[in-house]
Amino acid sequence: MTDGTSTTGSRRTAGAASGRTRAAAAAATEDRARTVRPEQVVVDEPPPEPDYPRYRVEPGTGVRLAEVDPDESEHYQKKKQVVPELEKQRKRIADLQARLYGENRRSMLLVLQAMDTGGKDGTIKHVFQGVNPQGCQVWSFKAPSAEESGHDFLWRYHQRVPPRGMIHIFNRSHYEDVLVVRVKGLVPEEVWRPRYEVINQFEHALALSGVTVLKFYLHISKEEQKRRLESRLADPDKRWKFSANDLRERRSWDDYMAAFEEAITNTSTDVAPWYVVPADNKWYRNLVIARTIADTLEAMDPQFPAPEAGLDQVVVED
Repeated sequence: MTDGTSTTGSRRTAGAASGRTRAAAAAATEDRARTVRPEQVVVDEPPPEPDYPRYRVEPGTGVRLAEVDPDESEHYQKKKQVVPELEKQRKRIADLQARLYGENRRSMLLVLQAMDTGGKDGTIKHVFQGVNPQGCQVWSFKAPSAEESGHDFLWRYHQRVPPRGMIHIFNRSHYEDVLVVRVKGLVPEEVWRPRYEVINQFEHALALSGVTVLKFYLHISKEEQKRRLESRLADPDKRWKFSANDLRERRSWDDYMAAFEEAITNTSTDVAPWYVVPADNKWYRNLVIARTIADTLEAMDPQFPAPEAGLDQVVVED
């Protein structure tokens, strides 16, 4: 049995510890939030070119996809205009990825979501040219297996989170569990709606553990999707990419737009922002995403480990 003084003292100690915990978490969160606003850290004279911050969805602001022009390309008019700049950004990503891998202390998770033909595969191919595959891995998520369905919806995604030193790319992601399941009615609203908050907590935990999270919605128009589907049908070498399911999904275009809008609005946070990237022009899409990733890696400022002492005196024998 304890007296009142001891109980009061214990409560004060617990309260002080809780306050220190909250302060530490807030400081770490603020630090991660600065990293994912890289133009404030690494751009001498903002806005950068291309102006990627304009596509970031700030927390609490919401997004209306109908108000974002999927054909936007700023002052760039043709693919050849961006070729030198895209190559520059790819080289930056390759160099910074090597430093991230060598440092082996933090990692990066990139999430790509889009409608069918939106350009997820093309983005990966063109943005990550030259990156050492030893430090970068792509994960594509299809319908869950029986084992995966037997766990909570984040289980299979958590297993693919990048370890230290790595960049992982999710080609489709945990967001399918608030998109496809909603549009197709696979689970009721009382199941999928609370997942927004679960996702926010999941990504916040990743950020605090050293995983920088960037999320890109590749925004194409319905007309551009039609052109791309027709192009696949017309080219024998691309027909393997076409599926009758693409047409079924296309009929639910408006439902998917509503689902994407609500998902992005509810899950673009200070530490895991969404970018809604105009994607009708593939070359502009690639440049925007490449510059965003390169600047964010630079803001992370990974460093190679210090070499062993005394290497200046080492002589390699014949």
